[in-house]
Amino acid sequence: MADYLRPCGLSRLPGTKEKHMHPSSSHLTALAADAQNISRPLAVLVPFIILVAIALYVSALISIISSRAGNGMKFAWIIFCFIAPVVGSLLWFLVGRRNVLRSPTTF
Repeated sequence: MADYLRPCGLSRLPGTKEKHMHPSSSHLTALAADAQNISRPLAVLVPFIILVAIALYVSALISIISSRAGNGMKFAWIIFCFIAPVVGSLLWFLVGRRNVLRSPTTF
């Protein structure tokens, strides 16, 4: 095969056939082992992230309901948390709760 084709990622000219086009079984086994090694940390990490997101969401809803904010403001924050659970919960703890603590109590 011409050496000038290899830097471009071509192993053969388009329209030509090679004798050995199929990857070897050892190559496929190595690829499968690499995929398994990559997926093991993800199998632990993804459920952990989901549990953290659920805990954040539930704690934000409890915090909103028990806050001193008015009913309209509570309703708006709860709707926002239902629409965007992670972003809404984070924004409640970063912005909303702080504003409610500074404002006077409303009923």
